[in-house]
Amino acid sequence: MVREIVKDPIFLARRSRAATAEDLPIVRDLLDTLEAHRAHCVGLAANMIGHSVRIIAFDNEGRAMAMLNPEIVKASGQYETEEACLSLEGSRKTKRYQSIKLRYQNERLQLRFKSFSGWTAQIIQHELDHCSGILI
Repeated sequence: MVREIVKDPIFLARRSRAATAEDLPIVRDLLDTLEAHRAHCVGLAANMIGHSVRIIAFDNEGRAMAMLNPEIVKASGQYETEEACLSLEGSRKTKRYQSIKLRYQNERLQLRFKSFSGWTAQIIQHELDHCSGILI
C-alpha cells in the first residue's frame, strides 16, 4: 500500500529499532511507496512512511530492492557530496563512501552480504542515515 511521506523532523530524528518478522508487511508498503514516487525518489527508509524500524528500499540499478536490518561492514573511498531528501526541504552536504559491503536480512529474514558501489552505494548510505536518526 502506498503510504504518505513523513516530514516531521522530530519523528525522523529517532533511531529505528531492529526489524522482526512482524515488520515484514512494511516491506511491501515501502516498495509500493517507492514505486509511486519513482519520478523523484530513489530510496526510502521505513521511518519515512511512519515506522521506526530498520528497513530500507531502494533502486538497485533499475530494480527495487528491500533490506531488513542493513549494516555497513566495510567501506572505502570517502567523498563529499550534496543530497536532497523526499522528507526534508532543500539539500545538504554530506560524506559518503564510494564502495560499501553490507550485512542484511532479505524478505525471508535470511542473512546476506552484498557489496555496492557508486550511486547505489550512496542511496543506501542515505537510507541508513534515516535508520540512525540522521537527517540529511
